[in-house]
Amino acid sequence: MNRRGFLALGSGALLTLAGCASSDEPGSTTLGALPTVAPDKNTVLRVGVSTTQAQLAAEPSLGPLPFSATWVRLNGGPETIQGFRAGAVDLAANAGMPPIQAHDIGVDAKIVAISHNTAVNYIPTTRPGSDIRTAKDVVGKKIAFSQGQAQGVTILKWLKENGISYKDVTLVPLPSSQFLTALQGKQVDLAPLTEPSLTKYLKQYERDGARTLPTDVQDLLSLLWAPASVLADDRKAAAIQAFIPLWVKGNNWSWENPEEWIDSYYVKDQGVTKDAGERIVKSRKKPLYPTDWDSSIAWEQSIADLMAGAGFVRKFDVSVLFDRRFEHIAAQAAPAEYRGQA
Repeated sequence: MNRRGFLALGSGALLTLAGCASSDEPGSTTLGALPTVAPDKNTVLRVGVSTTQAQLAAEPSLGPLPFSATWVRLNGGPETIQGFRAGAVDLAANAGMPPIQAHDIGVDAKIVAISHNTAVNYIPTTRPGSDIRTAKDVVGKKIAFSQGQAQGVTILKWLKENGISYKDVTLVPLPSSQFLTALQGKQVDLAPLTEPSLTKYLKQYERDGARTLPTDVQDLLSLLWAPASVLADDRKAAAIQAFIPLWVKGNNWSWENPEEWIDSYYVKDQGVTKDAGERIVKSRKKPLYPTDWDSSIAWEQSIADLMAGAGFVRKFDVSVLFDRRFEHIAAQAAPAEYRGQA
């Protein structure tokens, strides 16, 4: 079995999608100029951006939305792709990897807004009792790997930057939601963890030999994306165009008001403790909205090439993932101190 088929077995959602992928080439949809029609309350947009939903609830002055939103709860890239394919989601927020995965399985969707995230969010973390102390010690070990999510990309980049081939380790296909329990149960030797799970895990298992390994690997892109069929609908495209500045304002508000954001989102919406929320917020970096997408496209291409070189996706030109009609909207909505490249 090839690596693409093997990794599909790690996610039922992705296996289902791959089995019924369209024969149409993603990126083939022709989109015209941005619509001049104004969105209205008769336009319904099914939005999978939980952060903006919480920000608008916590700070109503950020709104209102000029269209009708149906908010959809999504748990990562695989669920977003499934929602796009089923016609149940019109707009979602993810990292850079899900659009690459979507393209590979025949889902035509486009990136419409970008924020650069310069934080190092995913930290290689060992299981209890592990003898791994340096990156070189992972050779021959089992590493948790989620192909369609940012965690998978960051592990491949981390291995490459430490001169280790993915062939020298065993990549265990798991959704990122199972990484913590896989470490606890010693089903894997290493997994990339993020806050608040990381601190909580180390408090419990550091005395038993669990530890983190150094990394400077970023997951650069935070983005909004939508199915091409949605973007071909003038009223829905207009609603997305109106949503992007609200997304920017909401992100910036949460950066500038961390205590309110911890309480309204992490505690009340996500159900984590205040301490955990504080750890998550502390790990963040100020969002930056690029005034042009050239560096974002180059970064996305490097990720796609890395995945293709390892046999996880087909090689392709990632420029087809970007709807450059929307290129300047996010940056234009941001104050000058939030504009720029990472």
